[in-house]
Formats: sequence, structure tokens, C-alpha cells
Amino acid sequence: MKLYIYEHCPFCCRARMIFGLKQLPLETEVILEGDVETPTRLIGRKVLPILRKDDGTHMGESMDIVHHVDRHDGAPILTISSSPQIQTWYDAVWPIALKLFIPRFTNGYFSELATPQARQAYRLREEQAFGDLDALLAATPVLLVKMEDHLQLLESLLMHREAIDTDDILLYPLLRSLSIVDGLAFGANARSYMTNMAFLSNVPLLFDQAA
Repeated sequence: MKLYIYEHCPFCCRARMIFGLKQLPLETEVILEGDVETPTRLIGRKVLPILRKDDGTHMGESMDIVHHVDRHDGAPILTISSSPQIQTWYDAVWPIALKLFIPRFTNGYFSELATPQARQAYRLREEQAFGDLDALLAATPVLLVKMEDHLQLLESLLMHREAIDTDDILLYPLLRSLSIVDGLAFGANARSYMTNMAFLSNVPLLFDQAA
């Protein structure tokens, strides 16, 4: 199997995670931002991740890919969500998180942004969705304050978390994306969780790019 991805993308992170969690070999191909032709040829529209299955067909939608790969060998490892509080937390944090990590992604060091044209295509795409990215960066202090209570709540949610389930496929990609935000104070439980999931999933965090 082969994954077509963006390195920065939290949805692509979901698909990458299941390969690492199951210790399966993974071939990836990074698609340049602005490349509409490749994903459209594979699944009819510009969206990633895309999985090329063993039979040569392709599928999109990150969670569909996760479940396909998990069940492919007849030995699934993911249980269904055990904590509705995680989903509630995710839903509350996602809109704030986007405003923090999106402008930093456009300035990041990712293979899909390897050319000036690709970086410009990505920036234009995100400006259409979020408006002035420089203004979002300038709003960082306010956004960090909004995140503080959410991160404190996350500490209690992670305190006794052990089994890996579908909540982790939501939670880790979000926290990984936030790891590119300099000055964001993750608690001890969140840091431990992020480090452990990075190791188990073989999808590295982005602290080295924090800005």
C-alpha cells in the first residue's frame, strides 16, 4: 500500500498513524501544493490523503483509510472511542487551533512546499479560507490565552489514558499540529502523551519548527 500525503496535514497524519501503530511498512509520496492533477486523477478531486490499496485502486477520506488499513490483515488494533469527553474537547479546540497552526504551516519546512510556486499556492489557498494570515499570527497572544483552559482540561482527560482507540487518531494529529506553535504551554500529561504517540505512530512532532 502507498499513501499520497502532505507532511503538514493533520488528516494525512491520521492515515500515517495507523501504519506506525500496526508496525506496517509504509510507502509515501508527497504531493506538491498546487498539484491538482495527481489527486484528481486518482480519486476525482483534490484532497489528501489518498491510499493506493493492494489491488491498485485508490481511496480517500482519512478515517476510511485508517479503518481499511486497521482491518486489512484481520487483526484490528483500534477500539471504538471510549471517552466522549475527548471528542467534545476536540470539537471545542479545533477552531482555535486552526488559527494558530495554519499561518505557521504556510511558513514551515515541508516537502509539499519545496518550490516557491507550491508555497504560494498553499498560502493563497489558506488565505481564501482564513483571511489575512499575518493578522492571525499577530493574534497569537489572544489565541494562546483561549487555549490555556482547554489544555488544562486535557491534562485531566489524559491522566489515566492507556488503551489506543479511535480518539487517538483524532487527538494526536491535532496536538502534533499545535506543536508548531511557539509559546504554547503543554502540561506534563500532554507532553508525555505526545512523545509516546509520536514514537508509536512513527509520525514526528513539529517542535523543531515552532514559531
